[in-house]
Amino acid sequence: MWLEHTPTYTFISVILVVSTEKVITCASSSNVQHLSCDMGVISVQAALYGRADNETCGEGRPQQQLANTECSLEGTVDILKKRCDGKKVCEINIKVVRTSNPCPGIYKYLETKYTCFPATTFLSSLHVGQVIFVYGADYGRRDQTTCSYKRPASQTENVYCSHPTSKVADSCNGKNSCTIEASNSVFGDPCVGTYKYLEVAYTCICK
Repeated sequence: MWLEHTPTYTFISVILVVSTEKVITCASSSNVQHLSCDMGVISVQAALYGRADNETCGEGRPQQQLANTECSLEGTVDILKKRCDGKKVCEINIKVVRTSNPCPGIYKYLETKYTCFPATTFLSSLHVGQVIFVYGADYGRRDQTTCSYKRPASQTENVYCSHPTSKVADSCNGKNSCTIEASNSVFGDPCVGTYKYLEVAYTCICK
């Protein structure tokens, strides 16, 4: 994958911060939390797995399962940021964040607050010193159509193959241009037998 900033005619992305979204998913093992941005990319601001009140996801639950309102699993926001930052759509199964039980006997939920950063793009002929800034990158497969030409269905059917990576940001941030190979040898193989691609969300910023 090649990311480039052209010094003569460059597309400059203007980042506009919009209001923060909040999504709550009750902690049943089959539940999946869905984050999405109609424009721009996801930036997770905060996340809680546990319980902060006695009402959320409390319908039909006995009072003793709602009593502890200071229940929070440490590191939840890091999991969400690693998996979702820089994507337009992100789905997280509750089992992914349930790495331990912060409060046994308490019915928990996942609450995520995130912001969408839409990129308004316009053509500029100014000679501005800009460099690449990577929001996030993911190596794997999240749909059946991207990079699917002449591929058998068996290689594109797994759309839950996601491997967030910081390698693109580590290699490309602060540079005018950047080339990185989208291959298993660079990013590992998150889903054997599935044909994968590298998806990068980035913009150009002033030095």
